[in-house]
Amino acid sequence: MTLSHVDTAAETVDDQAVPRPSQGRRALLTASASLLAAVLVLAALSLSVGAGEVGPGDVLDYLLGRNGARDDSRLSLVVGDLRIPRTLTALLVGAALGTSGSLLQAVTRNPLAETGLLGVNAGASLGVVTGIAFLGVSSGFGHLLGAFGGAVVASALVLLIAGRRGGGSPMRLVLAGSALGATFGGITSVIVVNSAETYDRFRSWVLGSLAGVEGYDKLTGLLPVLATGFVVALLVARPLSALALGDDLARGLGHRPATIRTVVAVAVTLLTASSVALVGPVSFLGLLAGFLARAVAGPRLTAQIALAGLIGAGVLTGADVLARVVSRPFEAPVSVIIALIGAPVLIGIVRSRRLGAMGMTDPATEENTGAGRGFGARLPAAWRGRAGANGRTGGTGPADGRPAVAAGPAGRPERGESLVLRHRTLSVLLPRRATLAALALAALLVAAVVLSAYAGQSEMSLNRTFHAVLGSGDRFDVLLVQKFRLGRIVAGLTAGAALGLAGCLTQTLARNRLATPELLGVNDGATAAVLISTTLTGTFGAWWAGPVGALAAVLVVTTVSGGLGQRGYRVLVVGLAMSALASAVTQVVLSRRSLNSASSLYVWTSGSLNGRGYSVAVPVLLGLAVLVPLALVVARQLNVLRFDDSTASSLGVAPGRVRLVCLLLAVGLAGLAVGICGPVGFVALASPVIAGRLAGPLRVPVVGSMLTGAVLIVLADTVGRIVFDGVEVPVGIVTTVLGGPFLLRVLLGRSAAARV
Repeated sequence: MTLSHVDTAAETVDDQAVPRPSQGRRALLTASASLLAAVLVLAALSLSVGAGEVGPGDVLDYLLGRNGARDDSRLSLVVGDLRIPRTLTALLVGAALGTSGSLLQAVTRNPLAETGLLGVNAGASLGVVTGIAFLGVSSGFGHLLGAFGGAVVASALVLLIAGRRGGGSPMRLVLAGSALGATFGGITSVIVVNSAETYDRFRSWVLGSLAGVEGYDKLTGLLPVLATGFVVALLVARPLSALALGDDLARGLGHRPATIRTVVAVAVTLLTASSVALVGPVSFLGLLAGFLARAVAGPRLTAQIALAGLIGAGVLTGADVLARVVSRPFEAPVSVIIALIGAPVLIGIVRSRRLGAMGMTDPATEENTGAGRGFGARLPAAWRGRAGANGRTGGTGPADGRPAVAAGPAGRPERGESLVLRHRTLSVLLPRRATLAALALAALLVAAVVLSAYAGQSEMSLNRTFHAVLGSGDRFDVLLVQKFRLGRIVAGLTAGAALGLAGCLTQTLARNRLATPELLGVNDGATAAVLISTTLTGTFGAWWAGPVGALAAVLVVTTVSGGLGQRGYRVLVVGLAMSALASAVTQVVLSRRSLNSASSLYVWTSGSLNGRGYSVAVPVLLGLAVLVPLALVVARQLNVLRFDDSTASSLGVAPGRVRLVCLLLAVGLAGLAVGICGPVGFVALASPVIAGRLAGPLRVPVVGSMLTGAVLIVLADTVGRIVFDGVEVPVGIVTTVLGGPFLLRVLLGRSAAARV
């Protein structure tokens, strides 16, 4: 089947999926009226439900001023000062987040974008934590100022970074927001882990809640900002529709793409910053509202924005009502309720035929062409890359965007690029650059291990450290080094190697340097499983819970999506939904535990090797002894998959089987790593990038990624132990803080578009 045939088939599918204009208009009006009616009903329900034993009749009397209801102090307090401001806040904040999500999805041309994309949530969290820890802020108004200020600063920095040398393109906007958000999140965690009091205040705010809304003071203060954001969103809808045609056509119509994106970012910042300041970070709502609006309105951008506002208002109001009644006399976190409601809704949409009308199908897969049939072959284009007309892939290798040049039939380098080792009748052909890179990384790893064994809070000379490693010298030195430091180093080496290898396999499989196992909900699933096992058993340290949770998450994603990639975005959407659910479980577990227990678990969920040793590392080492040789075997065949599946099949490689094995290996490795040190996601992202730069683009850097991951974990753990006197910073926080600038440097360089 040729590409023209595929395009014709795609047009046929779209013609069948999209209704006629008159029918579409009628359906849109019906849907809008239904949504408006639902929002009004939910608002009435919000006014009628809650503490104070005030029923709907009393509320109606108060609103209409009948029977002297407004002279009743109890009704004035419950209805006038609590329920009405809370309901209005829920409606406005929900509409703001929904509108922001729709705008971001349009400007980035990514239907999975959400309101945290510009680093707004991370900036707001950092502002609140800074106020609590350093300024002694304890009031809700102080949190409001800190959240709004941090959100605005974060968004301004993202716009400044993305606008350099790139005109604020969607890709640069996404990458700058992700990197800056990660860095701000790491700095927030550094502050939180050093103060139990700060964490106690922060953990209640970060869940998102309307319980603190009393009176109209906060809402009145931010109402002008919200109104400005809504007006800008409506005014920019028409130019944004032109931008969807492409930058060149938009310029031909008299628009300025860079200016449009900046205006959209300003509108999103105003709406999101105000929302986070009022109720805390409510994640997932922007993605859900924008996605649902796109499913209802189709390609009409103005209708999408309006419907997204209605959907966001209705969802947040309904979630707030449920939060009041599901766990009386306490209130459940609103963000958890939204995740529990929204995830099944998203999954239902992606499994429906409506997905085709949203332009999110991928007809040109091996499922249709017949090449590489099988369970693993049906990966979405977002994971596989697309084949061009010349038969080469439009994706890239795991660590470099350059195509494999000067290579033989199966990706083998020419003889001049290789080292030949001979011993009698045996000979081994090794790639010169990759071998030298591996040796350099191995030497660096030895140096990192020596530094980690030597460095620490206790003053110990290098000579005493070596004696302690050998079991001689002072008894305390031997106990400290052999019992604690060496065991921790072995655990770090094991986790780092597993994360590096998992990231390498995932990025090679996806042909995308930003791909990690987190796309399938692996990290969140493994983290939730470990915390659940801790709650059930009462003890922490079940390394096996990590891979079990990771495998369960992937099985759920695969089963619910109907196979790996029946439609282009299906696996990714279900993976996001799974991550949201698992993250909600994690937040609930942390919020229900005592402060001491929750603080310890929070440190681990940030990624920590504290208390980890041989007992945890040895089982994982046994797992690596089985998985690493399999990965080395598969890596040779992954080189061939850089070309299209037809070429790979003609060279004797089964694409479907190779992808399935790679996916299972990546899931198992990531789960084992989370079981040791918690979710340290940046290592899986950065290790293949660094290893690929060192080894070159001709081979999949399996060994180099493992060594790089081990070096990163050991060095980050060492830095975390010595950077603050008397306080330990978890390894995951160190990698996140340092990883953000690295991500910006690598991905926002001059050739970033080609490399990504």
